Amino acid sequence: MGHYRSWSFAINRRALFAGLMVCLAVILGLAVDAFAHGVTQGDKGYIAETSGVQILPFLYLGAKHMMTGYDHLLFLFGVVFFLYKLKDVSIYVTLFAVGHIITLLGGVLFEIKFNPYIIDAIIGFSVVYKALDNMGAYQRWFGFQPNTKAATFIFGLFHGFGLATKILDYEISKDGLLANLIAFNVGVEIGQILALVAILILMNFWRRTDSFMRRAYSVNTALMMAGFLLISYQLTGLLYLPA
Repeated sequence: MGHYRSWSFAINRRALFAGLMVCLAVILGLAVDAFAHGVTQGDKGYIAETSGVQILPFLYLGAKHMMTGYDHLLFLFGVVFFLYKLKDVSIYVTLFAVGHIITLLGGVLFEIKFNPYIIDAIIGFSVVYKALDNMGAYQRWFGFQPNTKAATFIFGLFHGFGLATKILDYEISKDGLLANLIAFNVGVEIGQILALVAILILMNFWRRTDSFMRRAYSVNTALMMAGFLLISYQLTGLLYLPA
């Protein structure tokens, strides 16, 4: 895209400062439950103890997970950063949602488990990937643009596996499992829509100002640094904490 060519790849002091602020915010957000993929202690207990079809509670849990899932929101923020048309936003968000649904349902129903730290590290990498994509890094480094739609779908698969792995760890009851998982997914999509509405409203106000293009590189640098921080947390868990 044309806006890529006007940016310098030298990371300036403002970009570093913005990155540090985002990293600090992420650290504070992770401090409560750094390795739990956005699931609180109370929700863990409910998932483990509930039995039978519980539509409304699982709708709530799904929406809450998306609204408080910093890793999902950071990735979605990067995805919609340069999407100006509602049609394009809908396409990319749908691709992400389909990937998320496939692996969340499949992972839990077929009990497909992966090391949660590795999955969450890949999710952190998805944030780095999208930030670099927004910065035009792949065009500059490799001379081509990766398929952004395919990447969004693929990373959606990993995001779904991340939560599926956690749900399996909580030994969710088989009684009413499918109905509860469907309700959870519907809740996730409701939460995603609400979060996106808020993000897009703020983005549209910002895009009307002259600072959008001036600050876009710095903001994506900060996004990239936040992604690296997420990766470092998960790799630390992989090395020093039990899976």
